[in-house]
Amino acid sequence: MGHFSFHPADPGARGPAPQEPRPVEPGRWPRFEAALAVVNRDLAATLPDEPPLVLMLCPSAEDDWPDQIHVALSDGRWQGNAVHPQGPETSDEPDDAFTVLGMVADAAQESVTELLWTVWPLCPYHRIGVHPRPAGTAADWDRSGWAGSGPLVWWCRGAHGGDCHDLSAVGDLAAALPGKQRRELRRRKLRDRRS
Repeated sequence: MGHFSFHPADPGARGPAPQEPRPVEPGRWPRFEAALAVVNRDLAATLPDEPPLVLMLCPSAEDDWPDQIHVALSDGRWQGNAVHPQGPETSDEPDDAFTVLGMVADAAQESVTELLWTVWPLCPYHRIGVHPRPAGTAADWDRSGWAGSGPLVWWCRGAHGGDCHDLSAVGDLAAALPGKQRRELRRRKLRDRRS
């Protein structure tokens, strides 16, 4: 569950102690920041009492590995793999916005689900979790076809009858909420603007 799970303190070790994780420097990773802003719209729509997610930089303890970036709760805790880098040879952000959004949405879902102990996001019609996928994918979709496959959506596997469906584009989950939830979300936003 974060940095210290992977870099335990060894009281007898020589050399500098590993640096502590910290929020990423604003503007340093613009594609990841933009993708996180999109995912945070869905978090605000479905879990309005939760503060926005943040990107955390975890300094590398290995000379041949770059620092890692994780999607974390506002308190800095995260769960799961880094969104970047995917290996020691990658130091720049991926150029493909679709891939970046997919990685960030996956990591956000993992952190929220595992650390808040809630299914997120949830299909309001089937009451099961949804997952980021390219639009129009079938139940037997293979992740190897991930890159550049069209718009990214929150996908629901549906009930046992195989009625899988795209719930909404990632970032537009508010539009997929049932009427009562959408109205409550609008009321909350109005109250927040007034205060």
